[in-house]
Amino acid sequence: MLAVAGLATFWWASTAKRPATQADANAVKVTIRDDVCEPNDITVPAGRTTFVITNASKRILEWEILDGVMVVEERENIAPGFSQTMKVKLQPGKFEITCGLLSNPRGTLTVTPSAASDAEAAKPSLVAYIGPLAEYRVTLLTQAAALQKALKTLDAAVKAGNLDQARQAYLQAHQAYARLEPMSDLFSDLDARLNVRPEYLEKREDDSAFVGLFRLERELYRANKLDQAQPIVDGLIADGDTLRERVRALNIEPPRLAIGASRLMQRSADRFANDAQSLPVEVAANYLQGSIAGAKGIAQLLAPLLTKADPALQEQVDSAFAAVESQLSAYQQKQDDSTREALIQALRHAAATLEQINAKLGLD
Repeated sequence: MLAVAGLATFWWASTAKRPATQADANAVKVTIRDDVCEPNDITVPAGRTTFVITNASKRILEWEILDGVMVVEERENIAPGFSQTMKVKLQPGKFEITCGLLSNPRGTLTVTPSAASDAEAAKPSLVAYIGPLAEYRVTLLTQAAALQKALKTLDAAVKAGNLDQARQAYLQAHQAYARLEPMSDLFSDLDARLNVRPEYLEKREDDSAFVGLFRLERELYRANKLDQAQPIVDGLIADGDTLRERVRALNIEPPRLAIGASRLMQRSADRFANDAQSLPVEVAANYLQGSIAGAKGIAQLLAPLLTKADPALQEQVDSAFAAVESQLSAYQQKQDDSTREALIQALRHAAATLEQINAKLGLD
């Protein structure tokens, strides 16, 4: 009795009609008879397609999509009277389909280009990023070397007691570091020393962890003396040397490029609201100029790939950086609420525009 009940349940599950799903409704239905497929010639758009293959012959069979001698996709052991569903992503081209016995004539499957396949084709392969990543690594090493050089010049100026030369060297050092900032998430421990801000520390400017470039700015531009500068410079030089070695060993994945540029522009917008009021104009503008250059350099490396994938977005990226640079120039000429707010908004717009790049390049 149990065996009979089991067989009855199996028969009901095999033959009972199920509600049609959206995939079933849009599926390409193929019926295989003893010596032919119906239809025998199929045309579908490139992209994902669902096939429902029904075996109307008297033999167990398989259904295959062939690209020359290569099997693109298949369904095996389709019993007589049964159907199997197959979902496959197809590229444009012409393929063959098997129809029952291997000796039977084959059918044809034509896959036409579609919006989805055009978008897929526009996405660069990972090999296309070898050049941009190699070039960006050179850029990072160049800026790390520029930071070291500026810090040595700064050290000499402090030892000589020359405040003006120390300030010039400081500006060069901070801008060199700002150009490295798109990748600062990859060396956050060093960033917390080289570029730490007092508002993130418990005792603010009196905190013992307040070291680095912003700590040195307080001595050079607010205290206007070099009495306390030497220990800060010594620490910066040590951290700068470590940073250069760390940069040399960085493993940067392709998605990190646009992410780093976008995050830097967003951070720049957020902190410039404070910097414009708390830092001397030349310090705030110099630091921001380096950050913009760091993000723009990445955008320029990705431009050939993005132009192919989405030329309209590339035009938006170019326009966004042009607006940022124009607003920075306006702020440098006239510091007021209007120019400061316009610059902040331009930075935020650039961040939002850069944020779209990875999706267009197929890296999200």
